[in-house]
Amino acid sequence: MRAALALARRGLGNAWPNPAVGCVVVRDGRVAGRAVTGPGGRPHAEKLALDMAGPAARGATVYVTLEPCCHHGRTPPCTEALIAAGVARVVIAARDPDTRVDGAGIARLCAAGIAVEEGVLAAEAAEVNAGFFSRVRLGRPLVTLKLASTLDGRIATRTGESRWITGEPSRRMAHALRGRHDAVLVGVGTVMADDPDLTCRLPGYKPVSPVRVVADSHLRTRLTSRLVATAAQTPTWLIARDGADPERRRALEAAGAGIITVAAGTPGVDLAAALTALAGRGITRLLVEGGAQVAAALLRADLVDRIAWFHAPTVMGGDGWPAAQAFGSDRLAAMPRFVRVSATGLGEDMFTELRRTA
Repeated sequence: MRAALALARRGLGNAWPNPAVGCVVVRDGRVAGRAVTGPGGRPHAEKLALDMAGPAARGATVYVTLEPCCHHGRTPPCTEALIAAGVARVVIAARDPDTRVDGAGIARLCAAGIAVEEGVLAAEAAEVNAGFFSRVRLGRPLVTLKLASTLDGRIATRTGESRWITGEPSRRMAHALRGRHDAVLVGVGTVMADDPDLTCRLPGYKPVSPVRVVADSHLRTRLTSRLVATAAQTPTWLIARDGADPERRRALEAAGAGIITVAAGTPGVDLAAALTALAGRGITRLLVEGGAQVAAALLRADLVDRIAWFHAPTVMGGDGWPAAQAFGSDRLAAMPRFVRVSATGLGEDMFTELRRTA
């Protein structure tokens, strides 16, 4: 199962709208087949692993990180593929919360006489599937807020200079983070100030960059920006308020950008509605890279599940730009709270991963 989970992790950011599933087929103590969900969620890992195993799948044990599907979608049910292959036993890490599955896949396998064991390394599987589970259970992607700051939480000087607060090892890790997410979101202020690419630029790491998303209530993103100029090659979605300038919309769409309209927020767009809209388009894991206004809005609305904090060993002082703008906390008990999961040195910087407490 650990091998199956390792395969599943390789599919993160590449399998949406489906979960990244790992599958290993074992016969007589030897691995006969193994696979991870294909790009875009197809083919499913079970089908690929069974195809690799061929006749050796008969009588084999199959280790899979998520309950096999039992419904017809764009691909036939994996339960039927397992039954047809003649496997003897299926070991499952986590149950699929999709109402079309949620135990029905296990029941179908048992009805066919296949021995089933579930819950093996369930906690590890829940972490791998956290984005998919969030989309199914909460109707929104798993949200990771990425911060690159000084020790006192500043992301730019008072004049706006921000390149580069952290070092090269941290920037490489940030690109790897992008590669493990389905989409990257920034506010329009970041686009106007930095004109970012928001692509995953690690040679050999991932052939397709994540979807680039901009919270842009009034469609201010320039037509000459890097995001719009490359929208035909890398999916780029702008989230605007209802009623945004129709001429701007037409121009941006003509350049290849997708426009998602949601209700107005305070300020900008309603980010909860924006996350719901992204989930509706299949996004399961969202990396938020700024700016401070977007970070504050998400924290205020309790919509941040993880924090990926790159912090340099420097201090800027109170006149620098904060990582999150003010969002109204007036009591310590009201502050969003997170627990540290890990802390790693990256050159002179530190990289800390945190998770919400509840």
